[in-house]
Amino acid sequence: MARRGFWRLIAAAAFGSLILLLVTSAEATVDPSTGTSAISPSAAGNERQAASLTGCERRLQPARRPGVPVVAIAGASITAGVGADDPARSWAVLLARLLNWNAFVYGVPGAGYVHPGLGQKGPVAAEIAQIHLRALRPALVIVQAGHDDMSVPPDLERQRVEQTVAMIKAQAPQARIALITVFAGRSRPPALYLTDQAIVAGAIAADPQVIIMDPLASGWRFPHVADGLHPSPEGAAWIAAKVADILRQYGVHPAPAGHAAAVCTIAIRAPAAPIQALNRPGLRPAPDSARQPGPVARTG
Repeated sequence: MARRGFWRLIAAAAFGSLILLLVTSAEATVDPSTGTSAISPSAAGNERQAASLTGCERRLQPARRPGVPVVAIAGASITAGVGADDPARSWAVLLARLLNWNAFVYGVPGAGYVHPGLGQKGPVAAEIAQIHLRALRPALVIVQAGHDDMSVPPDLERQRVEQTVAMIKAQAPQARIALITVFAGRSRPPALYLTDQAIVAGAIAADPQVIIMDPLASGWRFPHVADGLHPSPEGAAWIAAKVADILRQYGVHPAPAGHAAAVCTIAIRAPAAPIQALNRPGLRPAPDSARQPGPVARTG
């Protein structure tokens, strides 16, 4: 594993940026949630995905912690912990702590529903494909993306959102689906609002029961770092609390204390300059590719 990680860093440096793959696990105390129903695995597909799980991911499987719910979270730089100093302090990890749920968090700066982001590890559909939803059988799947797609034509954005939500429903039919849409920086061009509206429309078209959390339309205000977009550690904590509060309104509640839960985090990271460039407002080509990223190393 160490040797593979070394050659990954060498390859990344050759392309002019450093990409760090951070996989962490941590223990919390949770009690089995009485509100979570048992889901019977669907044979072949689940078995193939389960066989590919390693390390931390295996600790998230329902059979390892019966009754402890799993939340899967895929997103862009804010989910990767940019601004919060450490992926372990991202809003997504903090949310898992507030819920006392097992969690798998995958964040790729610059990723959207169309744009692949840093290291070509996105778009978010490609991130979700790496989470192995069939094997983990999450009770909730959250996708955070949108800002990095502001140059994408709204019709294409809506189409990709519909496809992403449909994919989640196919791989995790038992899960509630929640979308966190566009975060705004200091600049709020009209294209940002068009992207936001396209995401909401596409999500509702694919799943009328989807939970929509819209930072742009709802005017979320929280502490930022100097770039005016990414949350500071305090801002990440604010987002986690806000999301937990919204989820409670939809019947998603924390599990009581009692049993250990695990959080697995994959965050694609780079020096500040490339990340800022990826998140800089402005027109960029919208790639139209269904390409999946290469295998991502995981450790426990």
